[in-house]
Amino acid sequence: MPRDFSEVYLYNFEDLKEGQTASIARTVSEADILAFAGVSGDTNPVHVDQEFAAGTMFKGRIAHGMLSAAYISTVLGTKLPGPGAIYLSQTVKFKAPVHIGDTVVARATITALDPAKRRITLSTVCTVGDTEVTVGEAQIMLPKH
Repeated sequence: MPRDFSEVYLYNFEDLKEGQTASIARTVSEADILAFAGVSGDTNPVHVDQEFAAGTMFKGRIAHGMLSAAYISTVLGTKLPGPGAIYLSQTVKFKAPVHIGDTVVARATITALDPAKRRITLSTVCTVGDTEVTVGEAQIMLPKH
């Protein structure tokens, strides 16, 4: 018997408006970086080896850029537009490193709505303090429910 998921959805497409925004904040830990390396297979020593990373331009280990991008996915899938959203595309530009202990704020803001295709375009940005660490644009589809 199919489960009724109607209580899971945060928004109907018709409830969304340009300029609407949502965000989450996460503090990056050693465990986060190691778990991301394990799940992704990206064991680049700039992320997992302090001795190696100390000799780089970053002077120490940095988080995977895609970890910050994953926080954008968290916003889109849990806040705006939320559960049921289908990720169609994401551009991302990495502008600054994220270090262990940094708090990353991921924010998405609706910039365009296409009712005919039920598509949502959002600007996406991750910041640490006043510094933008990633910027980009996402396109999401919100199915009828």
